[in-house]
Amino acid sequence: MDKKKTIGEVAALWKKDKQQYVKQSTIAAYALILENHILPVFGDKVQLTETDVQAFALKKLQDGLSQKTVKDVLIVLKMIQKFGAKNGDLPFIEWSVKFPTEQTKQELEVLSINNQKRIMQYAIDNFTFRNLGIYICLSTGIRIGEVCALKWGDINIATETISINRTIERIYVIDGKKRHTEVVIGTPKTKNSLREIPMSKELLKIVRPLKKVMNDEYFILTNEAKPTEPRTYRNYYKQLLKQLGIPDLKFHGLRHSFATRCIESQCDYKTVSVILGHANISTTLNLYVHPNMEQKKKCINQMFKKLR
Repeated sequence: MDKKKTIGEVAALWKKDKQQYVKQSTIAAYALILENHILPVFGDKVQLTETDVQAFALKKLQDGLSQKTVKDVLIVLKMIQKFGAKNGDLPFIEWSVKFPTEQTKQELEVLSINNQKRIMQYAIDNFTFRNLGIYICLSTGIRIGEVCALKWGDINIATETISINRTIERIYVIDGKKRHTEVVIGTPKTKNSLREIPMSKELLKIVRPLKKVMNDEYFILTNEAKPTEPRTYRNYYKQLLKQLGIPDLKFHGLRHSFATRCIESQCDYKTVSVILGHANISTTLNLYVHPNMEQKKKCINQMFKKLR
């Protein structure tokens, strides 16, 4: 190594290199992590030590970040270090971070069956394109960015399916000293998120007559060539819950509610995983499959029945 580069300098080179291979939204996420977390602490350093990284992780947890967020930050830090070591700009020092044991498991927020029925019935009785979007989310489990990007052309009446092939998101753009946000339409989260989802008979009944008269290039939520963005749609959804007197629930809770109802209906886990567009079935199992006491008793009784 001729002259040691700082982690900040290596991070800038790493980000420039990454831009060739990843989505614009991914680069925006990396830029935020760098600006908010990594550069203020490590930007001027010329090497990392396990002690420094461990202290950094614990401090971030104390500041209120979740373990998942801290782990995401450390993944970026490790990628920068490997890139620097590969190019001879940083020494590669192996480090691993210990996390405190999480005592409480985060409860998944889902709608009660009664409240889910109420929302779906309201969407039918008070038809608007925005209400149709909420009905679609509760019928398919798609994400907010995916429903905002949904066009009439994505609905296929012949195959009775909805194709998910794009998403909308607002990203944070850092251009030198300039900072701004912009809305981008791109491909979904992962290649598994590109998927076709069957429509229920109830959903099909709503969209069949509409599909005949709609422009395939128009977005479903606006029925115009211009889409609505997730932030705007999220605000509408919150007002709807308030209007119906339903306890506040994140928009992503609609996806959780759909998945939970599928599992409660004893759908096989692999199928639910594919419908949701998860990268692997373990994500679905970890999130939604939590046997209750009755199921545990039944399992043990079946085992002893075999023994007898």
